[in-house]
Amino acid sequence: MAVRKTSAWPLAQAYAALIVYASLYPFEGWRDQGIAPWAFLSSPWPLYWTGFDLTANTAGYAPFGFLLALARMRRAENPGTSSNGSAIAFATLAGLVLAFCMEALQTYLPRRVPSNLDFGLNVLGTLFGAALAGALEMLGAIDHWSRFRLRWFVEEAHGALVLLALWPIALLFPAAVPLGLGQVFERMEAAVAEWLMDTPFLEWLPVRDVELQPLMPGTELVCVALGVLVPCLLAYSVIRSVPRRAVFAAFVLAMGVGATALSAALSWGPVHAWSWLSFPVRLGLLTGLVLALLMLPLPRRGCAALVLLALVVHLSLLNQAPESAYFAHTLQTWEQGRFIQFHGLVQWLGWLWPYAALAYVLVRVSTGEPQPRISQ
Repeated sequence: MAVRKTSAWPLAQAYAALIVYASLYPFEGWRDQGIAPWAFLSSPWPLYWTGFDLTANTAGYAPFGFLLALARMRRAENPGTSSNGSAIAFATLAGLVLAFCMEALQTYLPRRVPSNLDFGLNVLGTLFGAALAGALEMLGAIDHWSRFRLRWFVEEAHGALVLLALWPIALLFPAAVPLGLGQVFERMEAAVAEWLMDTPFLEWLPVRDVELQPLMPGTELVCVALGVLVPCLLAYSVIRSVPRRAVFAAFVLAMGVGATALSAALSWGPVHAWSWLSFPVRLGLLTGLVLALLMLPLPRRGCAALVLLALVVHLSLLNQAPESAYFAHTLQTWEQGRFIQFHGLVQWLGWLWPYAALAYVLVRVSTGEPQPRISQ
């Protein structure tokens, strides 16, 4: 039997990278503290812990276990109960190794505290996620998804589906412009200047005559509209039919609004969940949806090419704006307490998602498209 293709494997790899970042953030102050990296296994039980800590450490590894077990099961040449069991065992063992390595490396980070409780909960979360994948596979739910995917998406849709799955997560860190991902110019400029300090290359950097100014309402409208349009066009490039494109466009808009509202609620409190929804933003959301509906009949290859254009314009406009006025305060809130790990994950996703999408569609438009038009 042929090995079945799945998006779970690249998603599992991406999630593992996020776990590494969350576990070792902020990557500063590495030093040998005279403690064996495995000493946390026999250390006393932590004196202070909360329900949030228990839930976060368990739930944080559950998606990794789920995705890795699912990828293993879908790649099995002879699917069945035995392959499901081996997939669950493989995912759990991988989660155990990853969790152990992360806790051991935290021994060398003074700002992080390795914990046997965290380690145990991480492994438990991996096992739970893997077992859930096995149960869904046994119940046929995964096959239902596979049939749904074949009806809705072209065969080579894995990269686009991974990007679309990560898009709402990337929106959770507050941005200067709603749905504005990839705002890195100001931070990169400061980082490069710091790296080149006390070197002759510092003089090579261009000097800005004026500080970055907040976007005008019309420019903000365009950025928001493109923020809606980009994931819609990315989805169009792998969706088979016009009606399904229309449904997905409405879903993208709902996910974007919901993720941005959740970001505002996490950052500034539930009462401010909708404070970002100004008049230009509302017009931008509506404009993005209208443009997405007008582009429903376009061929898939044309949609991929338009993603390139939309991303270039979007990033060019967005990086002419400074970071959010509330950014510094928000950063302090997220980097302390319960958001210390979550902050780093979504911020990096927000920075890198548009550039990963650019790389993906560049490959798409540079290769042949066997069926350039969609079914009606």
